[in-house]
Amino acid sequence: MSAIDHLIHANARYAETFPGPRPLRPKLRLSVISCMDSRLDLFGALGLEIGDAHLIRNAGGLPTEEVLRSLAISQRKLGTREVVIIHHTECGMEGFDDPAFRAELAATGVTPSWDVPGFTDLHDTMRKSIRTVRECPWIPNREDVRGFIFDVATAKIEEVV
Repeated sequence: MSAIDHLIHANARYAETFPGPRPLRPKLRLSVISCMDSRLDLFGALGLEIGDAHLIRNAGGLPTEEVLRSLAISQRKLGTREVVIIHHTECGMEGFDDPAFRAELAATGVTPSWDVPGFTDLHDTMRKSIRTVRECPWIPNREDVRGFIFDVATAKIEEVV
C-alpha cells in the first residue's frame, strides 16, 4: 500500500467519528510559524486542539514573504492576534547551502525566483525571525511575537528573548 493509499484509508476511519465543522476563526487567536519537519508534533507539544490556531509551516520555520502573506491574512481577515515562532534542533536548514541548491534547481532549465536561506546560529536566526515579523507592516498585531527552540530529543521548548 502506498503512503497516499494509507491516507485515504485513514481518512475514511476519521470521517466516521468526525465531530463536525469547527469555527473558521482560530479559538486562541494564535498563529504558529514552524518548520515543516515531521518530528514536530505541534498539537501534542503545545497542547493545541483542532481549531485552536493557524499553523504556518515551511522549511526552517522562517518568516519568508509567503509566510508573512499567510500571517497577514490570518490577522487581518481571520482574527489572530498573537504569533509564536518555533525553530528546532537538528534542523535540515542548519548549514544549508543555498547557492548549491539553487544551482541544482537551475540545472533543470528554470531558475527559482525564491531563495532557501540556511543558517548556522539557531538562536540568532530566531531573533532575526522575531524581528522580521515585528517589523512587517502587513501584520497589524506585532507586539506579542515570541520565539522558541524545540528540542527534538526532549520535546521541550526554550524561549528565545
